[in-house]
Amino acid sequence: MVKPKNEYVNREISWLHFNARVLQESADKRVPLIDRLRFLGIFSNNLDEFFKVRYATVKRIVDAGKKGKSVLGGEKAKDLLEEITKIVINQQARSLEILNSIEEELKAENIFIIDENEVSESQAEFIKSYFLKKVNPELMTIILNDLTEFPLLKDTAAYLAVKMVMKDDETMGVNGKNRYALIEIPKGIDRFIVLPQEGDKNYIIILDDLIRFCLGSVFTMFDFESISAHMIKITRDAELDIDNDLTKSFIEKISSSVEHRKISDPVRFVYDKQIDKDTLQFLKDKMNIVDTDSVIPGGRYHNRRDYMGFPSLGRQDLMHKKIEPLPVKGLSMEGSLLEMISQKDYMIYAPYHTFNYVTKFLREAALDPKVRSIKITVYRLANDSQVAASLINAAKNGKQVTVQIELQARFDEQANIKYANQLQAEGIKLIFGVPGLKVHSKICLVEREETEGVKRYGFISTGNFNESTANIYTDYTLFTAHEGILKDMNRVFEFFETNYKINKYKHLIVSPHYTKSTFIRLIDQEIENARAGKEAYIKIKMNSFTSYKMVDKLYDASRAGVKIQLIIRGVCCLIPGVEGMSENIEAISVVDKFLEHPRLFIFGNGGEPIVYISSADWMTRNLDFRVEVGCPIYDNEIKQELLDTFDISWRDNFKARVFSDKQDNAYKPKAPNEPELRSQFALYDYYQKKVES
Repeated sequence: MVKPKNEYVNREISWLHFNARVLQESADKRVPLIDRLRFLGIFSNNLDEFFKVRYATVKRIVDAGKKGKSVLGGEKAKDLLEEITKIVINQQARSLEILNSIEEELKAENIFIIDENEVSESQAEFIKSYFLKKVNPELMTIILNDLTEFPLLKDTAAYLAVKMVMKDDETMGVNGKNRYALIEIPKGIDRFIVLPQEGDKNYIIILDDLIRFCLGSVFTMFDFESISAHMIKITRDAELDIDNDLTKSFIEKISSSVEHRKISDPVRFVYDKQIDKDTLQFLKDKMNIVDTDSVIPGGRYHNRRDYMGFPSLGRQDLMHKKIEPLPVKGLSMEGSLLEMISQKDYMIYAPYHTFNYVTKFLREAALDPKVRSIKITVYRLANDSQVAASLINAAKNGKQVTVQIELQARFDEQANIKYANQLQAEGIKLIFGVPGLKVHSKICLVEREETEGVKRYGFISTGNFNESTANIYTDYTLFTAHEGILKDMNRVFEFFETNYKINKYKHLIVSPHYTKSTFIRLIDQEIENARAGKEAYIKIKMNSFTSYKMVDKLYDASRAGVKIQLIIRGVCCLIPGVEGMSENIEAISVVDKFLEHPRLFIFGNGGEPIVYISSADWMTRNLDFRVEVGCPIYDNEIKQELLDTFDISWRDNFKARVFSDKQDNAYKPKAPNEPELRSQFALYDYYQKKVES
């Protein structure tokens, strides 16, 4: 057998292909116009996080003098940095084309985004007043010429680089006839200022342009001939370097590391490509921008992530129609959830179902006199969390509340530190994870004193206990009173406190000890079935797939004749459809209105499918360096529901893209006479019919 030239896709490159799918959504005219703008914001926000984390990691390898070291996918680190920069430059250029196209389409809807050169006399009055009252007091302005040290620029904050060409005067700046300054765009003010409506026409000016319009009033003390301002921003390495000071608490160490991010090394410098060459050179010299930094020429506006908050202007017709979350058939919000769950398992699939079941469960447990204890893991909470409020309420009612809170949840460290202090102040017992491991599991366990003794209730999820993201992330949550599952769940909490002891689990699969080995065993079982001539298949839905060991295992299964279907939203290092390696593997990605987030694993098992939900993707970090929990589905009705929902997603021919060795994000073709199927809309219809039946 001839070995294929490429067995894997580089992780970073695959991630950029995923973000290209997000960018596709902003260009898709089937998507409502304002939502297309918001997808542009998501694309930009994703890119910021990519540079903070993934690009920064590769750059650290290069900076350590290991330019020739191979990184994921076998590519040299220095070559990978160059390839990333090239791809990002092209994507940024494409995003600007899309933005310009959307703005033209908005004009046809009587929505005009104007700049400082298009302001009418009546608008000028409003803008000057708005600037003086709201913007000017918030401005941070720095004159650069005379500074011996360049100011520390904030990570991903946007700055206007100002150039003043001075009149002839002996008091000129040190850089000839030019003076340079920086204005930080205030974060506390809406980026999009809605101007007074004129007839049926809506006008919006971006805060950057509003400042440009009023630029002269900021620098009245300087006698300049001309003044101009162009946007720049930097992105800093976001890795946490945690010190080993034994005198500090874990909260103090994480707090210190988060603070250190503010001065970490820059990894990307983005500038308006229209900026004057001398201004750009002045900034690069002052900031010590070097060749290994990613220098990206961009458009007039940066931090386009702010487009996620583009004003609706009351135009509901230009946005996705909001869905009304459905109830779960048989699980009433009126009665006792604990009593209903004691009779059978229930599954919610947010946002198609209401997330209120989770908060209702916790509120009931907080008030129930028979409940003795609540144990829960916390990774990301909402800003104003009903989950946290319910836990505090439980503690005030004398319940023993234990919260395992992950202080190293990426970009949520500060929020989790705040919650940790708040919960601790209420007498709640906090556990700060396991040394060397992040706790990413999503589990909750309630113990209740009943006539026959202590009975356990709980829920386990593929996503965070966050009522805000539950409106836009798709995730499964299983409510159960299954004693075996909940005994195992209790052992997970015991592991958090006595992590030198490795527990055995009869039902749950737990990382870092058993997840990989269990899934390998289940794959091997399908391989045996295929070789025995039995039906053999594997169906998996995940966010990301980067573990080479698991990729290789699926290649083995494919060669044995196991039929494999993968739905991977983001990074996928596996290459499907390659003869002699992966011809029995098909893989798609669905990017649409909601963020696909569940992890679902289905193994054919000779006609009796084995089904798991899990918090873990097949990534090395999830399998080997995190505490993750996967849960079997025993209820036949729920099992069938999960098989159905996978099938609906798999049959998507509207928003599904096909993974292939071309890596071109081609949409899944619709077969002749095949009805159009948009899986996220079809899933809502599926659950609506269940409620009505």
